[in-house]
Amino acid sequence: MTYLRAAVRNQSAVEDLFQETMLVAWRKLNDYDRSCPFGPWVRGIAAKLIMAHFRKAKSDIMITGCDTLEYLSRHIEHIHERTGDTWEQKIDALKHCIEALPENYREMVELRYFKHQSALRISEITTISLEAVRKRLQRARALLLDCLRRKEVVMEAGT
Repeated sequence: MTYLRAAVRNQSAVEDLFQETMLVAWRKLNDYDRSCPFGPWVRGIAAKLIMAHFRKAKSDIMITGCDTLEYLSRHIEHIHERTGDTWEQKIDALKHCIEALPENYREMVELRYFKHQSALRISEITTISLEAVRKRLQRARALLLDCLRRKEVVMEAGT
C-alpha cells in the first residue's frame, strides 16, 4: 500500500490497484520463487499494474517512469522484513479473505480472477444480469480490501 500510495494520487485507484495486485499475485503463485523476498516480487506486479493504470488514466498518476517506480521499490525494500510481509503470511491472509466472502461474491471472484472470465461471460454463465455481476465484483473487491486491511493491522500490532 505504501508503494501504491507513493505512486498514485487517487485513493480509490490505490485501493483498486492493491486488490488487483493481490489477486494477480494469488493467480501467479506458481511463478513466485519462494527463496526470494515477497516484497520486491509483489511490488513488481504492482509496478506493471501502475503503468497500465497510467496508460488508461494519466491524470491519476504522480510519477511516470519505470525508473521512478524502481527507486520507490528500493526505498521500500526494508519493509519486506516486517512481520506479515512473508509470502506465506500474505497468501494465507488473501486465501482466508477469499474463503470468508459470501458464496455469491466468492463465485464472482473465482470466475473473474481465477478462471479469467469477462463480466459479460460471467453474466452468461450464471444467468445474472451484467450490471449485477459488476456490482457483485465491486462489492467483493471492497470486502477483500477491508479484510486484507484488517489482516495488516493485526499483523502490525504484533510488531
